[in-house]
Amino acid sequence: MYRLVVVEDVVRIPPSRFGEDIVKTASEVLSEKYVGSLHPDLGLILAITNIEVEPEGTIVPGDGATYHRAVLELLTFYPIVNEVVDGVVVDVKRIGIFVNIGPMDALVHVSQIADDRMVYHEELGVLEGEETKLRISKGDVVRGRITAVSIARPSMIRIALTMRQSGLGKIASGSSSE
Repeated sequence: MYRLVVVEDVVRIPPSRFGEDIVKTASEVLSEKYVGSLHPDLGLILAITNIEVEPEGTIVPGDGATYHRAVLELLTFYPIVNEVVDGVVVDVKRIGIFVNIGPMDALVHVSQIADDRMVYHEELGVLEGEETKLRISKGDVVRGRITAVSIARPSMIRIALTMRQSGLGKIASGSSSE
């Protein structure tokens, strides 16, 4: 799920930043470009963990900046189908539960919570099994398996989980449950 990825890029150092530490400046410029962005092959980019910048740059006619080759090590979050993850329930709705699994939330559709039919109690903010009486509420810790990952737009990733297999499901209750 979390990966360190090495990429190469060219960083533009504006004339106003000349004389400053090149690695620090390049890190700041590249952080604005990369950190928080979503890339289809890399996932969500969380941080630049290491950077190497060529000290000698190139000047492009008509632009007073210098361009330097840089090698970056990026910390990324890339959920993988069939991976088992633990998370905290952050919202309970009629359609299912939203589970925080790190820097983003995943949906467990109501049909994927348990083998039992789940009933939504809006006044309590819980889903409860009709026969098992299993209750899922905000704050509960759950374990699920990633069943689907889709990048709907360049800025949005959707993750679907299932909890309907042995070893998956509710692990612990939060302070607001039962």
